[in-house]
Amino acid sequence: MAACSMKGLTQPDCTTLRKAEYLLLSAILLALVGATGAIHAGITRHFDFNITYHNETRLCHMKKIVSVNGMFPGPTIHVNEGDRVVVKVTNFVLYNMSIHWHGIRQLRSAWADGPAYVTQCPIQTGQSYTYNFTVLSQSGTLWWHAHISWMRATVYGAFIIHPKRGVPYPFTQPDEEVPIIIGEWWKSNVEHVLLEYISSGGGPNVSDAYTINGQPGTLYNCSASGVFVANAVPGKTYLLRIINAGLNTEMFFALANHTLTVVEIDASYTKPFAASAILISPGQTTNVLVTADQPVGQYYMAAGPYVSGQGVPFDQSITTAIFSYTGSSNSSSPTLPTLPKFNDTKFATNFSQNLRSLSTAQNPVNVPSQIDHQLLFTVGLSIKSCHHNKTCKGPNGGRRSASVNNVSFVLPKTALLQAHFFNLSGIYTTDFPSNPPIRFNYTGKAPKNLQPSVGTRLKSIPFGSNVQLILQDTNLVGAESHPIHLHGFNFYWVGQGLGNYHPANSRTFNLVDPPIRNTVIVPPGGWAATRFTADNPGVWFLHCHLEVHNTWGLEMAFIVENGKGPLETLPPPPADLPGC
Repeated sequence: MAACSMKGLTQPDCTTLRKAEYLLLSAILLALVGATGAIHAGITRHFDFNITYHNETRLCHMKKIVSVNGMFPGPTIHVNEGDRVVVKVTNFVLYNMSIHWHGIRQLRSAWADGPAYVTQCPIQTGQSYTYNFTVLSQSGTLWWHAHISWMRATVYGAFIIHPKRGVPYPFTQPDEEVPIIIGEWWKSNVEHVLLEYISSGGGPNVSDAYTINGQPGTLYNCSASGVFVANAVPGKTYLLRIINAGLNTEMFFALANHTLTVVEIDASYTKPFAASAILISPGQTTNVLVTADQPVGQYYMAAGPYVSGQGVPFDQSITTAIFSYTGSSNSSSPTLPTLPKFNDTKFATNFSQNLRSLSTAQNPVNVPSQIDHQLLFTVGLSIKSCHHNKTCKGPNGGRRSASVNNVSFVLPKTALLQAHFFNLSGIYTTDFPSNPPIRFNYTGKAPKNLQPSVGTRLKSIPFGSNVQLILQDTNLVGAESHPIHLHGFNFYWVGQGLGNYHPANSRTFNLVDPPIRNTVIVPPGGWAATRFTADNPGVWFLHCHLEVHNTWGLEMAFIVENGKGPLETLPPPPADLPGC
């Protein structure tokens, strides 16, 4: 392999040369593992995503948004477990773009994961990139979204994985399936919202509305005509595939006078349980069964905010859609459900504790029992000094920040996966701490002047390692819930609690049928315990799925090293991988 120290060869030139050399190996690797394709027995599905502008009118106001194929929300992708998915994304707007396939394991296809500057450089204006991956051992509701800046405010859609052909659901077969995508809407350009709060050091303006399938609903001005309507036939059962695509708000969801039976979360089947409402955080998905067993009429589906932080500004409105029975009068006023109060942490905790994996022979649970790496990550908000002796809009004139183990993450200018694969130096370090560098009473009285360090620090893990990751909220600025998403893996969510985690808490872990999630909620002033096996080589992002916290630096990345042989090795990048 060519060395970057070669005389007269710049780092970009070296990257190009190394990429060409590694591409020569790709045919060999693909031939070695090609036989595995017959095992999956899926088909190849092709999609074209054109990133364009179009106008949308909401709340009496028209604005130009970025979207896929002129659709808002974007197109729904339907596949079966085992299918290969090929999506060509072409960028026709002035913003850089990348697409993340949220929750897809991306086994040995890290180049298709999508977060900008983590697994790829962004797709620049006029460029195309083809995401190519196979959906393995997953079935249920996931979603896709832009993964750069705040572009996912309007660039998102459902990704529905049906079971393998001939395989039934492990629950009552629904008569119809209905995607329900919760979002947030700003009258302003969200990129302007982002730039303003970054420059001020304070927090962002809250959204002007919540949406269901792109529409705010009848409780907002100028919104009655576009409300989403799900038509229901009395006696039939419906599978609602609920996705929280919002940027910054955890949500409660309910359907008036109807019981929701939870059967799946994050494309993982659960033991069914009945609920009057559900909690769903940004990044999460929940499938519920609903039977049209009420008197003929119209009933609101409604979503409203759950806010765990004290004094945190938020949009206090409620978005609605209509569950309309055949034969009901359009002139009748729909019944509105009673949602939990915006700060009902007790409901949120109880809902989470009801989640259990299905855990059957067809859907096994294999929680790692022997742990190779014990990790304790503090996650929370903080304040750092304002630049150049200015006064910022954060508390005490400081600048708001966020961190993991007191490290506020900085995205590089070269994609981390490329830097890792091609052994480029100076892009990142591998000294991310396994434990908080400064121990304190994380949920008690906060120490003074504990400012986060800043850097691009990664944690390297050998292939096949069993990892226990404890995520601990902190009270440096204020206790708050954090939906933490790990790319490339699913967590076994084995425990949670309030206060500071202690090793003795492990005696309460559920190692039999814990819920399996790709996005785990860390409770306010508490902790969440997770386990996973590092069986997927690559660079994998871990971050809060509240964009405001993510932007402040509440993120980090794991390197999972190659194992032995081609089935445990990351293949070379595709030829059209974007450059920086």
